[in-house]
Amino acid sequence: MTEPVFTARDLKKSYRMGEVEVAALKGINLELFAKEFVVLLGPSGSGKSTLLNILGGLDNPSSGKVRYQDHDLVSANPEQLTTYRKEHVGFVFQFFNLIPNLTAIENVQLATDLVENPMAPVEALALVGLSERKNHFPSQMSGGEQQRVAIARAIAKRPDVLLCDEPTGALDIKTGKLVLEAINRINHELGTLVVVITHNSAIAGLADRVIYLSDGTISEVRSNKHKISIDEVHW
Repeated sequence: MTEPVFTARDLKKSYRMGEVEVAALKGINLELFAKEFVVLLGPSGSGKSTLLNILGGLDNPSSGKVRYQDHDLVSANPEQLTTYRKEHVGFVFQFFNLIPNLTAIENVQLATDLVENPMAPVEALALVGLSERKNHFPSQMSGGEQQRVAIARAIAKRPDVLLCDEPTGALDIKTGKLVLEAINRINHELGTLVVVITHNSAIAGLADRVIYLSDGTISEVRSNKHKISIDEVHW
């Protein structure tokens, strides 16, 4: 086994809500490896998004350790975390966050302008099957097409890691499969470590590994010896 891309040890995160302290993560230990497709599966409130945000440098743990390769994300200052996110991580969220008065290709261009060796925006859109929609505005595209533009924007800077937070949560089954197909293609063709969080167990069959979260802890880790195809996903 190669060296892990991410290593987390006894990772804890608590939030204070008035006089009440809520523990979102209660001692997470995990390792994630290059080229993996990993699903973090669990119900709402299980800590999935909190864990993803910490891995992506968007949030800090209350205690514990988390490293990305040789980067200590716990001790990193805000400027270092900004550089880490810019150079290594692509994000895909449930809501697309596209700029409405920019075309698809212009939305992707926003990301490519931030890095030194980006993918051409047209290439990124081709990877998600949207070459013919490059000059369309978000209002002229379906929800699934907008989500695929968001994926193209995330991968155009050639990130080592693609972190996806409920990327099919707002989509119907047919559209969701198109989005999953795009994410799966990026994992296979670019060798990007993909981490998808979801409460939808049907998606788990696509993953190399499924990490089950419950009440802020990892309850089970399961490797898929026989991954299913996109067509076999039903929900």
